[in-house]
Amino acid sequence: MTPDPHSPLPWPAAGDFVWRPEDVQPGRPTLLMFFHLECAACVSRGIPFMKQLHAQYGEQVNFIAVHTSRGHRQLPREEILPTLLHFAEKFARLPFPVALDLDGSLAAAYATEGTPHWIALQGGEVVRSIYGSQDNAQTRLDYWLAEITEAQGTAGPQEDR
Repeated sequence: MTPDPHSPLPWPAAGDFVWRPEDVQPGRPTLLMFFHLECAACVSRGIPFMKQLHAQYGEQVNFIAVHTSRGHRQLPREEILPTLLHFAEKFARLPFPVALDLDGSLAAAYATEGTPHWIALQGGEVVRSIYGSQDNAQTRLDYWLAEITEAQGTAGPQEDR
């Protein structure tokens, strides 16, 4: 379930995927968004933006939301899991996989600065690391996605760029 099985990069373990794990396609570029349900910027801007990007580029790129405790209070799995699943399925209706970074070690391995933090992977390598959900971060992510899908010959809608 990794972009490159021989990559030294960390990746959510199979047991960490709690929502739609079957949607991860090995070999595709991947955009990870580290978020926390108590992060207002994550829930109000980051998640909606990721859903928009998924609608445009979801056929060419893996989108994975990773709920992390890094920088936030750590809750036991049995407390956070029902809330996270309710959020993914009923509230936000997420069309992409969600993983749970319970102790924050995955976010630490990618050196995230907080939440939301975006990690773009291509060919098993980190090609972008972008913190935040404001316009500048969103523009940088959109340009990266447009660039890689154009290089693949599968660009998204032109009117949105």
